[in-house]
Amino acid sequence: MSANVEAKKQVVEGIVEKIKGAKSVVLIDYKGLTVLQDTEFRTEFRKAGCEYKVLKNTLVRRAFNQLGVTQFDADLNGPTAVAFGSDETGAAKVAIEACKKYNDVITVKSAYVDGAYLNKAGVETLSKMPTKEELVAKMLGSIQAPISNFVGALSGITRQLVVALNAVSEKKAQA
Repeated sequence: MSANVEAKKQVVEGIVEKIKGAKSVVLIDYKGLTVLQDTEFRTEFRKAGCEYKVLKNTLVRRAFNQLGVTQFDADLNGPTAVAFGSDETGAAKVAIEACKKYNDVITVKSAYVDGAYLNKAGVETLSKMPTKEELVAKMLGSIQAPISNFVGALSGITRQLVVALNAVSEKKAQA
């Protein structure tokens, strides 16, 4: 085999590993994005803990096909960037926000989350979902609320008891 074919196989294997290691993979059409906008876009992905790469469509298609996923074949046409997310929602949130910010210069094509294909509408829905950390915080707040209310009620009862005992003590002192 030629060195070029072998190099491409190595790139495909690298893409397969990135897909397996990512919680989400978002495909983005970046046609019309300026260099400055692209730099800002990459920075936003980095902040969200995502990796943003421009890869050849045929290599990404082969990587997905090796994983037994063929739904992306139609989406891998034209300029395509791939965002590998460290969580389920981060890459989708950044991509959808960028679509709004750059006046639809870029568009989201589709995504791969938890072994499932998501179309553009699915990615938009995913971007509106809270992150895992936000869900955990809400859950802890829900668990903590009854305990806080109970402690408040107990302190109110003890406060009333102290006031009542103080009133009784003052009345006896006057008598």
